Amino acid sequence: MSLEIIPVKIDKEIEQNDDITELLLSSTSKPEIKDNDILIITQKIISKQEGRTVQLSTIMPSLLATGIGSEYGKDPRVIQKILDESKRIVRLNNGVIISETIQGFVCANAGVDESNVKQGHVTLLPKDANASAQKLRADIKKKTGKNVVVIISETFGRPFRIGQTNCAIGLSGISAISNYIGAKDTFGRILHVTEIAIVDELCSASELVMGKSLNTPIAIIRNYKFNDSLSSINDLLRSKYEDLFR
Repeated sequence: MSLEIIPVKIDKEIEQNDDITELLLSSTSKPEIKDNDILIITQKIISKQEGRTVQLSTIMPSLLATGIGSEYGKDPRVIQKILDESKRIVRLNNGVIISETIQGFVCANAGVDESNVKQGHVTLLPKDANASAQKLRADIKKKTGKNVVVIISETFGRPFRIGQTNCAIGLSGISAISNYIGAKDTFGRILHVTEIAIVDELCSASELVMGKSLNTPIAIIRNYKFNDSLSSINDLLRSKYEDLFR
């Protein structure tokens, strides 16, 4: 069977405590959930559902945030949330802030985002996207009887290439990495370092049908064979001892 990527439209604006499983099942796309389906869910609807939305008028920026905002022409309230959501600032140059988030991701603006949210608000990354994925997967199992994979995706830039791509920030029911170490290549040589970030590739593929303005925050990937061993998004995070640029 060929690989399928099925878009799922959600016309409702997601609010805190909305039932995402019910919205999925009642979608106008009328998706039929099957065992071993891989559900890619955008971070934005998870953040909204979990109340990770902040009204800018409630933020009191620090002197540091005010100074950075003044220098680069940025809203100091947004800068403050970026600082709040960061373990450390990796780079700050020409108005671009690259930080390591509390969750351990290195990305622009600590994932603080003003797009696809009400005017005067920002969304933050889920506090624990692995837990979010596990909870949603269990709820889908309870309501449909189907055993699925859930991956939560976010759009990240890349340090040495132009353009963004979707990556996983949380997962449940699938191994994050396909490990080829010890296997042989087509010439019989032993592979020593090849580890494929399967969940990132699945998220990137889903973006082809999801877009950013199509009201399609969910995609179902079907007929992909995967390793369902216990895994975590932390398996993809490079430690500082392995990081050549930290």
